[in-house]
Parts: sequence; C-alpha cells; structure tokens
Amino acid sequence: MPLTLPLTLPLDIDAVKGFLAHDEGEALYQYAFDASRLGPCLEIGSYCGKSTVYLGSACQKNNSVLYAVDHHRGSEEHQFGEEYHDNDLYDQQLKLMDSFKVFRSTMREARLDDTVVPIVSSSAVASRHWATPLGMVFIDGGHSEEAAQIDYRSWVAHIKPGGILAIHDIFPNPEEGGQAPYNIWKLAKASGLFEELPMVNTLGLFRRL
Repeated sequence: MPLTLPLTLPLDIDAVKGFLAHDEGEALYQYAFDASRLGPCLEIGSYCGKSTVYLGSACQKNNSVLYAVDHHRGSEEHQFGEEYHDNDLYDQQLKLMDSFKVFRSTMREARLDDTVVPIVSSSAVASRHWATPLGMVFIDGGHSEEAAQIDYRSWVAHIKPGGILAIHDIFPNPEEGGQAPYNIWKLAKASGLFEELPMVNTLGLFRRL
C-alpha cells in the first residue's frame, strides 16, 4: 500500500522494543487511518507498544479508539530461557515476564492515553462477551497453533464490512518462521469472508466483504 497519509509519529519508534518492520508499521498506520472511520480498531499482542503507536496514532487522527489486548506475560518465545527473552521485562520477584509497565510508559510518551484502551487479558477472555463492531483487527499474539487459532476465531466475526484484518509474521516457508500465523492467514483466504490485499513484508492483509 503506497504511503498516502503523512506518517507522523509522536516519538522515536526505533526506541520502542518490538519486532515490527518499518514498512509493516507504515502499512498498519495507513490501513488503521481508513478503518478507524468505520469503527474502533483492535490489536492482539501489544508487547511494549511499537505496533500500538502506529495504529493508535492513526486512530487518534479520526478521534477513534484502539483497543490493545495483551496479558503482558509474553508469548512462548519471550519466557525465561527462550530465544526472545528480555531480562529488562522480567519481574525477578514474581518470576514472570511483565511488559505492561513499559507499554504504559510508551503510551504516555506517545500521548496516546486518550486513544488507546489497554485490555490486560488473554484474547479468549477479552472476546468472551465482546459486542462492539470493529473497523480493523490486527493479530500479533502468541504464535503457537492454539493461540493463533483462538485469536482468529475470537475476533474475525467482529470486523465490519469494509474493515481490515491484518496478521503479522506470515512465513509460507517453515524454515523462515513459525507456521501458526500462516495457517490462520490461509483460513482467512479460504473463508470467503475477505478480499485478499497485497502483503507488506510479513504482514498479511484482508478487507472484509
């Protein structure tokens, strides 16, 4: 998607911990700007807030809202001893990963407290009684097969016609990355519910029919 809206972020995005490439963030910003005119947006998997800054900044321009769903205990790969463990985000007293304090600091620095609604919960629990139609859903939560399937099945039905589904970390080649996000991308493609949009790096995109 060509950059049509000037990308103005309120902080140095490279200083925010996260795994989102610049072109993917720019695409999220563009799509969220349009989608937030349809309704509020929602992301699953906020971590320290890198994607939240892109999405929230776009939503803010339309006086809309971004719901940020994350239990802030980290995915499988963030746990102690795992590949993407970050000791700065590890609570030594509780022996648990906790990214929420850093996330809140990022939101404050980005001046997004009036736009981003943190939901500190698992995706399954947050969706249990959800009733608000959404302009966009961005899935970037746990990358186990179970977690990805729960995220997809819990939230897809809430996307309004014309709204956007975005799925991060799409790797068709299993040697390049985990297959769970790719599997739910294939589900969306085969569902008949969406028009497939061009991918941006590892970001899969669809528009709800």
